[in-house]
Amino acid sequence: MSIPLAERIRPNTLEEIVGQPQLLGEGRPLRRIIESGTIPNLIFYGPSGVGKTTIARFIAEHANMTMYKLNGTSASVADIKSIIAETEMLGGMNGILLYLDEIQYLNKKQQQSLLEYIENGKITLISSTTENPYFYVYNAIISRSTVFEFKPVTPEQIKPAIERAFRIMGEDMGVATELEDGVCEHIARGCGGDVRKSINTVELCMLSADNDGTTLKVKLDTVKQLTQRSNMRYDRQGDEHYDILSALQKSIRGSDENAALHYAARLIEAGDIISLCRRLLVIASEDVGLAYPMAAVITKSCVDSALQLGLPEARIPLAEAVIMLATSPKSNSAESAIDAALADVKTCGALDFPRHLQNKHFDGEEAKVKGQHYLYPHNYPNHWVKQQYLPDALKDRVYYNYGENKAEQAAKAYWEKIKVK
Repeated sequence: MSIPLAERIRPNTLEEIVGQPQLLGEGRPLRRIIESGTIPNLIFYGPSGVGKTTIARFIAEHANMTMYKLNGTSASVADIKSIIAETEMLGGMNGILLYLDEIQYLNKKQQQSLLEYIENGKITLISSTTENPYFYVYNAIISRSTVFEFKPVTPEQIKPAIERAFRIMGEDMGVATELEDGVCEHIARGCGGDVRKSINTVELCMLSADNDGTTLKVKLDTVKQLTQRSNMRYDRQGDEHYDILSALQKSIRGSDENAALHYAARLIEAGDIISLCRRLLVIASEDVGLAYPMAAVITKSCVDSALQLGLPEARIPLAEAVIMLATSPKSNSAESAIDAALADVKTCGALDFPRHLQNKHFDGEEAKVKGQHYLYPHNYPNHWVKQQYLPDALKDRVYYNYGENKAEQAAKAYWEKIKVK
């Protein structure tokens, strides 16, 4: 069976490991832990293909420990117990390192089965996850482990690994390799910070290269076809999905239309216009709000158009909505007002209505003041008359404060002029 290139060229030294300088640079905590040879329980958190498995294997070899690997998608309690049994065998004399990939897929009972053995030191656990461990990993596991976050690898960091992969595969195949200008750079940029994906792309490029018997010629056009859309790092159920939506909303809130278009483009490229539409509708009211009330109407129109058109045409009305929202004046006065009102409702409960607002036209014997005495605003100048609308306990409460923008200040000036009477 042919071993994938990414497996054949795994690094043998810390210096050969690609990326993660914040963890593996000189004097950094994880590097010091590895060099000490005493390995605690660790959780590696980060996207796929950034070195989590590679570093776990390096740790096991450097500490002279026997390493077992399980994947959370398929592992069972029986698998875990089988490895625990090895701690009593000869192979466990120097310690057993259990590398548990995708730990978030284990249920609570499966994760709990590890606790006794990581506490007494029979097993050293290194688990990895692509999702936030504080949301997906059992708290008792987290409290007994140190969490390290891995970052996507930059194109500059990946490029030397790609060049090394081309060289090693050429040597394995016994042929010279000729790379067209820009091949390594395009792979480095096109694989979305995923080292494993970039190495796999190298392998595909070599297998599909022009071969004249002595030289493999890797053309840039071939590379572009093989890396098409591969730089999208996106999972609708994962952290990346919510990170993109968060970045989109914060960019629009910050009135940076270029950044907003970038994150919108990532959602469009991933084909997820539903999430983009829903978030734009929220932004129109939450962040633009009363500073430009028509923003909600325009956004709804753009969203409806996008959903009727479908991709690729949907990108145009969606871009219109993104730019309009990002360049509009901003106000969160409506959100703040309703949140303040909700807080009083939760605190005070259902208070009695003022008598003149009730939908009844007769009074019982217990009523101190007979009659509704409601003042109909349309019968008064400017269609306004002073009267109490809030319950007695909240009659002086102010929830809404006019925002510092043209639209709300104009409304404020209008009502200050009328209500001064």
